[in-house]
Amino acid sequence: MKAKWIIAGAGVLVVAGAGAMPWVVGYVTEQQWQQVTRELNQSQQFVQMQTEDYRRGFFSAELDGAVTVLNPETGETHPVEYRAKVTHGITGSLIDFKPVDGWAPEGAGWFQEEPRLTLESRLWGNAVLELEAPAMAINDPEGGESLRTSSGVIRVELSDAGSKAEALVVWPQLSFTGPDMNVRVNDFRAEQSMSHLNGDVWTGTMESSIASVEMTSSAAPPVTLEELRASSSTEAKDDGQRLDSRLLIEAGKVRLEDEAYGPHKLSFVLEDLDVASWGNLTTSIAELQNTALASDAGSREAFERQMAAMGQVSMAMRDLAVEGFSVGFPEISLNTPEGAVTGSVMISHPELADDQKGEMLMVMQQLTGSMNLSMPAVLADEYPGVRLQLAPLIKQGLLVPEGDRLVMAAKLNDMVISVNGQEIPLPPLF
Repeated sequence: MKAKWIIAGAGVLVVAGAGAMPWVVGYVTEQQWQQVTRELNQSQQFVQMQTEDYRRGFFSAELDGAVTVLNPETGETHPVEYRAKVTHGITGSLIDFKPVDGWAPEGAGWFQEEPRLTLESRLWGNAVLELEAPAMAINDPEGGESLRTSSGVIRVELSDAGSKAEALVVWPQLSFTGPDMNVRVNDFRAEQSMSHLNGDVWTGTMESSIASVEMTSSAAPPVTLEELRASSSTEAKDDGQRLDSRLLIEAGKVRLEDEAYGPHKLSFVLEDLDVASWGNLTTSIAELQNTALASDAGSREAFERQMAAMGQVSMAMRDLAVEGFSVGFPEISLNTPEGAVTGSVMISHPELADDQKGEMLMVMQQLTGSMNLSMPAVLADEYPGVRLQLAPLIKQGLLVPEGDRLVMAAKLNDMVISVNGQEIPLPPLF
């Protein structure tokens, strides 16, 4: 009998605990929301979130607020007021956001049905932000422009208290029609995985692809880019002290009238970066941007802050250089009907010993690099636009004929660039 009462009592406690969980979840959700918005506002100036009222109940809550977006070019701000309904569950909450003035101007009819923006959070700190967008049609009769998109989805998942992120964007179709040009994008997809390393530095991978981009114009033949791909990776090494980052952009084919040629490839690398110095550089650049966007940007005090921020950027660049790095485009490959255009550009700075770091006056002093370019000479012969761009280089001997090709071979050392045997001293810029 005693065992039965113990089991019954335990059952009552479990039921009572489960019944109380929505209140606990609601309380934690409110605290998480306040913390996230505070950290977002402190980390940058471009998107600011304000929560004007948070009304929490037992099984649900409601909140009112505004998102203010800053245009970095003009300094103008655009506020968007929103309302959200929060549903509390056993282990997490679901927040459903809606703009107060709707997703489109009244009577515009942009969407076949309303978009849905939700945030799903868990007690242990995981969160999923998802935008489900229906098909959209925006027309501008005065300008003769229109934008059409299929339904699409944007999903961002955060875990490990925000130190890891997974993002997915899928948009099957997008088209823009204007008086001078029409553009159609088919099957856009992007996936990104990120992990926080240190400060403002993140590691991870990104993969994106577009099946085709079709461009038609009344002033030029139609052009189609097919099998577009971009991939990047950022990896830490040496126990998180160094960083390598790579970006690869590829196009399978370019179709122009009745011809198709490809593939094309462009790669970019940042190698052996010191993580601490790189983090300081990105932070100082962000601070410089913030000073330029400050409300008193034209005042003397703002000018002094900008000069101080520029000094911090210069110092961060110097600190990055003394630790050593390599940067450039190791592979450039463009296939044309007349032949391939190939090249590479790389610049490096050696890591300095401790007794040398304090003596370095300029970053340029110990920069070394190389540049190589090779292209069919017929490109300059047959195409006036290309010939106009290349003529000064050919005249100065920077591009020289080698068989049926034009080539450039350049080296950088001791602040002197040697191009095809010609030496060009560089001015001391930084």
